[in-house]
Amino acid sequence: MADRRDPEALEREIERTRLELARTIDELADRVSPRNVAERGKARLREEAEQVAKTARSFFYTEEPKDGEPGQINPKAVAIGVGVAVTLTALALLKRRKRR
Repeated sequence: MADRRDPEALEREIERTRLELARTIDELADRVSPRNVAERGKARLREEAEQVAKTARSFFYTEEPKDGEPGQINPKAVAIGVGVAVTLTALALLKRRKRR
């Protein structure tokens, strides 16, 4: 069965489709522009850094401190930090001693 639309209706549909296609192409071009890709990357990196910082704070503090207040430091975290520092110092001294 043949489509019996008048030429003006076909032209309007073609124009509507052309505008929709142009809009889609503009959106795609905007999405892949280097500046926008970089901005999205920076935003994602910023969010991940905030999450890492929050995780690190939760390791060192027994309770999340309120803004402007000092938090209570987790004694286990301090002990681990001191242990790592002592171990690294001992290894450095042993390495230095072996060189002599």
